[in-house]
Amino acid sequence: MRILVINGPNINMLGIREPEVYGSKTYDELVEYIKAAARELSLEVEIFQSNSEGAIVDRIQEAYGKFDGIVINAAAYTHTSIAILDALKAVNIPAVEVHLTEPNEREAFRKVSYVGKACIERFAGLGFEGYRRAMEKLKNWVEIPR
Repeated sequence: MRILVINGPNINMLGIREPEVYGSKTYDELVEYIKAAARELSLEVEIFQSNSEGAIVDRIQEAYGKFDGIVINAAAYTHTSIAILDALKAVNIPAVEVHLTEPNEREAFRKVSYVGKACIERFAGLGFEGYRRAMEKLKNWVEIPR
C-alpha cells in the first residue's frame, strides 16, 4: 500500500518556528518519524512538503492512480484553500487530515477546515503521533472492504 504524506507551508520550519507552540523537534525528525511508522505498518510512503498552494494541488493531482491514500497537513492552507479541497475531491483518494496542534484551541480563523471536507478522518493535537494514526486509519480503510 502506497501513502503520500503532504506537508504544507512552514512545516519545514519545525524546531525554529514558534517552539512554544510546535515544540523543538525539527522537520527532519518528523520525516524520520513518518518513515519509521510507515515501515512498522508495512506501508510504502512518499513525503512531500511545499510552501506553495499550487505545488500542493499539483502533487495531489499527480497522486491519482499512484497512491492508495493521502495524509495531509495543509497547515495554514487548511483554513483558506478551496483549491486543495477541490484537488482532493477530484482524485478521490482516501485522505486523512493531520495537525500537530489542535486548531480549534487556537485563533478563531483556524476553526474552519476546507481540506477536512474531503477527508475521512482528522487527527489534531497529537504531535508527530497524528501521522502514525492517520496512516493506520488509511491502512484499515483500504484493507477493509466497504
